[in-house]
This record gives sequence, C-alpha cells and structure tokens, in this order.
Amino acid sequence: MKKDIILGGVGGQGILTIATVIGMAALSEGLQLKQSEVHGMSQRGGDVQSHLRLSSDPIASDLIPEGRADMILSVEPLEALRYFNMLNRENGWLITSINPFKNIADYPDMENVLGEITKLPRYITIDADKIAQAQGSVKAANIVVLGAASPFLSLKYASIEEAIRKLFGKKGEEMVKLNLHALKAGREFTEKNRKV
Repeated sequence: MKKDIILGGVGGQGILTIATVIGMAALSEGLQLKQSEVHGMSQRGGDVQSHLRLSSDPIASDLIPEGRADMILSVEPLEALRYFNMLNRENGWLITSINPFKNIADYPDMENVLGEITKLPRYITIDADKIAQAQGSVKAANIVVLGAASPFLSLKYASIEEAIRKLFGKKGEEMVKLNLHALKAGREFTEKNRKV
C-alpha cells in the first residue's frame, strides 16, 4: 500500500488536525508515515499545506514529487487549485470543500474556481460548512472533508474513527460525537455523489 496526499487550506481551518487523524489511523494499521508541512498559522488565514505519505514499505522522502499525489484534500477550493500540478491526473482524486475563505481582495469568482475543479476526471466537491452545521458545529467542517475523502485513503474506516476518539477524547464525549458524526456525514456524501 502507498498513498501520497497533499492537504491544503488556510490557517485555522484544521488541516493539521486532518493530518494528525490520518497519521494516527495509518500508524494503528502498522503503516509507515512521513509528513512535511508549510504553514502560516501565526497569521490566521495564511496558506497551510502538508505532504502526507503513507506506505507499507519504508518511505525515502517526506515530499511528494510533482504530478505524483494520489489525492489533494482541501478545505478551501482556491487552495485546491494551488496544488493541481501535484495531482496524478491518471488516477488521483481531488476532494475539496466548496466554501471559500476569502482572505485576498481579488479572490476569483467561485464559478470559475469550481469550473476548473470539475475538469478533473475524479473529484468530490462538498458543502462542508453546511453539513458540519447540520451535525452541530461548522467547526467540524474539516472532519466532514476528511469523511468525504475516507473512501479513497486505503485506511479502514474504523481506524479513522478510533483516531478521532483518541484525538478529541480529552475535549469530552460531546466533541468526540460531533466529529464522528461529521466524519460519517462526509463519507455518506461521497458514497451518494461519487461518479467514478
């Protein structure tokens, strides 16, 4: 098994939380893991990017070569476009929230942003904010996106659930339940809307 994932978003959207959940799930399954991240977390709204490499074999580098990512997982649609060149166009998946974080004055028209995404053969676009709010809090939008990506991660769903229990357990049972519901709602969205 080998899975190379680019995670993208802006500061405060929970990209590093997604990376932690995936990493914990992968390690629980005995997989190798390497991660590299670039972030402007000190300024909310700065670019956040993480390279996450999972494999059953040793991993030489923590950086994913251009055109080799199996997945771009983004919680912000313009940030998804930023990493298009990293995606393996033959069989890679792009999973993104459609909810913009307009942190620049000349943010492009959303119709154009989504139009570029829909040119890909394999993508999932999800209104993560709306689905997270229906589960109890828009703050779980990142976990909704993770749930939408979960069918393509090559990890057991139960391993992802257990990682969420461990990560959020110290914040109380209600927080665990919120994030488990968000994960499930995101996964169900993909199962219902997947075209390929």
